[in-house]
Amino acid sequence: MIGIDLVEIERITKLKERFGDKALAKFLAPDEIALAKSDATAAGFYAAKEAVSKALGIGISAQCGFMDIKLYKDAKNAPYFTLSRHLIEAYAITDLALSITHDNGFAIAVAVIEGTKSTRQLWH
Repeated sequence: MIGIDLVEIERITKLKERFGDKALAKFLAPDEIALAKSDATAAGFYAAKEAVSKALGIGISAQCGFMDIKLYKDAKNAPYFTLSRHLIEAYAITDLALSITHDNGFAIAVAVIEGTKSTRQLWH
C-alpha cells in the first residue's frame, strides 16, 4: 500500500502565527513537536501522517487519527514511523517505509506499508 501527500510549508507557518504551537499539537505529539525544529519539518510531518493514512486506504478518520501514527528520526536524521497496535493488527503489517522531502515551499511525503490484509478486506 502506497500513500503520498503534499503540504505547502506556508500553511504551517500561518497556522503557527495564528495559534502558536497549539496548532502543531492538533497533529503532532509533544516529542514530535520537539523534532520539528522548522516549519518545513512540521509540514513534512503533516504530509507524512496524511500519506500514511492514505497508504492504509482510510485517510485520517475514526479508524486512524493523527496520534495513531508516530514519527521519529533515526541517527542519520531519516524519518520513520510506527502505528498504533490496532492498525498493525488489523492490517497484519509486516514492514513500513517513509520518505519526506522539501522543495520550493512544499513538503512531500511518501509512505509504503506492507501487510497481509488490504483495506478492501477490512472496511468494505
